[in-house]
Amino acid sequence: MRQWWLAQLPSASRHAISRRNLYLLPTRAGWMLALTLLVLLVTSINFQLNLGFLLTFMLTGAALVSVGIGYRNLLGLQLELHAPEAQFAGQPLRLDLRLDNPSRRARYALGTRHYQGHELSLVDAPPQATTPMQLSTQAQQRGYQSLPAVLVETRFPLGVFRMWTVFRTTEKALVYPSPESHPPPLPLGLADAGSGSSTSLRASSGEFDGVRSYRRGDPLKLVVWKKAATSLATGSGHFVVRDNQHQAQQDLWLDASHCGLAEREAQLSRLTAWVLMADQQGLRYGLRLGAANAEQAADSGPAHRQACLRALALA
Repeated sequence: MRQWWLAQLPSASRHAISRRNLYLLPTRAGWMLALTLLVLLVTSINFQLNLGFLLTFMLTGAALVSVGIGYRNLLGLQLELHAPEAQFAGQPLRLDLRLDNPSRRARYALGTRHYQGHELSLVDAPPQATTPMQLSTQAQQRGYQSLPAVLVETRFPLGVFRMWTVFRTTEKALVYPSPESHPPPLPLGLADAGSGSSTSLRASSGEFDGVRSYRRGDPLKLVVWKKAATSLATGSGHFVVRDNQHQAQQDLWLDASHCGLAEREAQLSRLTAWVLMADQQGLRYGLRLGAANAEQAADSGPAHRQACLRALALA
């Protein structure tokens, strides 16, 4: 029933709390108060206790007034949930929830949680200000994942009534495949298939092919900075740069057909680990996922890494 009711709620990028989407139920303390008031009322009628009537009606009035105060505590708030940065499957997704209070009165004891969660995060919303909050959920599987519904509630001021609203956002989070825990080494012996050769990426000396000593006038972007840092540390001052004439032979191609795995998800997991390894080592690499998927041309850098991971997530 809870899932069915949640599916009937409209989804939007922004949620304004109004009387149409604000719900009310007594809490456990509220039911106990109602039972106590009933006992007081029956006892006062039975024994004709005027002070008993006064106490019963005063407590009942206070409870009813708390309903209006609690409604005003939530009414008019605006909620906005932003999609988090892409994460790998199995890692937590950090959700940024913004509570916008446009009125001139402060809102107190606002609790937020996932609709099916149990832990409440309490916060006060200052007048005419935006209060940021963070929620966490689990990245379940690769691809676009819908963000969970968010519940905002309050039991202010007496705690005998619970008022809440549910926000379903249209935002989605991108989840990358989980990288293989212990992947095999990079397939460095594979060259670009379009070149018609199988030139090795490493020479017999263990250095990368396609590098040469630095010459005056060489652009700084061709300097192999990892080796330059080592040279500066040792005091040799010997810099090397990439040789554009041999760049095609340096390109590393990560191909799903060369993973040695039959299961598709296992292939994507291994390719994800290889992409991270190649990026960490500063290599130029390309990605091939099969005939049905467009390949990622060989390149390097953070933007290329994100493009490859995105292609793996949506493969």
